[in-house]
Amino acid sequence: MREISLDRLRTLVVIADLGSFAEAARQLSLAPPTVSLHVADLEARIGAPLLSRTRGQVRPTAVGETLLARARRLLAEADQALDEVRRQVKGQTGRVRLGASTGAIAHLLPQALETLRVEHPGIDVQVQVLTSQSSLARLREGSLDIGLVALPQVAGKGIRVTPWRRDPIMAYVPIDWQAPERVTPAWLAQRALILNDSNTQLSRVTSEWFALAGHYPQARIELNYNDAIKSLVAAGYGATLLPQEGGAAELDPRIARRPLRPALWRALGIACREGPMERATAHVLEAVTRVGR
Repeated sequence: MREISLDRLRTLVVIADLGSFAEAARQLSLAPPTVSLHVADLEARIGAPLLSRTRGQVRPTAVGETLLARARRLLAEADQALDEVRRQVKGQTGRVRLGASTGAIAHLLPQALETLRVEHPGIDVQVQVLTSQSSLARLREGSLDIGLVALPQVAGKGIRVTPWRRDPIMAYVPIDWQAPERVTPAWLAQRALILNDSNTQLSRVTSEWFALAGHYPQARIELNYNDAIKSLVAAGYGATLLPQEGGAAELDPRIARRPLRPALWRALGIACREGPMERATAHVLEAVTRVGR
């Protein structure tokens, strides 16, 4: 048996509510023969009468009552589904999947999420901790909508990467090391180091900074969680190079933060798929872009 059309169910509900085929036809803006055809089609598929006609009054049969109860729920759910989709198309609701590093999530994203909470409370932003390469890979496969990535990157076909912000990379050293006012590669290369994983863009940038001065230090440990790295620095385990994200945040008093000589910067970009974009994604993109201004 073929599926029952929602239009036919709606016709049945309106006839039952109004008690008249003619009134139902007027309310639904249908020709009377079309209304009769809808009911006849339903009765043929079910194999039983759905409406009884006595003294000009149309009433549902026992079978019709059972179908009407189900039909009302189905129509209400269909209307609710359409309303939710329309709200999503308008950008009032929606789910947006965003990938970023732990540092960006901790120090940069909160500003954008606060803006979204006020301006677009119906949008659900699902944040995932990802490296730049993982973000680009998931954008390509369609399981991510926006990625905050370290620059430069080869985006690949179908992906657009635009510059977002530039943050200074600073030296974070134990306070009792008595670091100079500006830390050089020569000074830092002689100390124990805690650096980012070699697969990250930050690792490549800092390695080049050392290499240009003729130094190739080995890290005591490699980590990709900035807060964990700073905890180890505070414990005196080593020094590190990290971007200063979100302004000059308050530091653990056991850590000294120093600018570098020569200066070093970490550039970030926003990656997304090319082509038409859902409004919810566009709203998130706008809020994130503001943080970089």
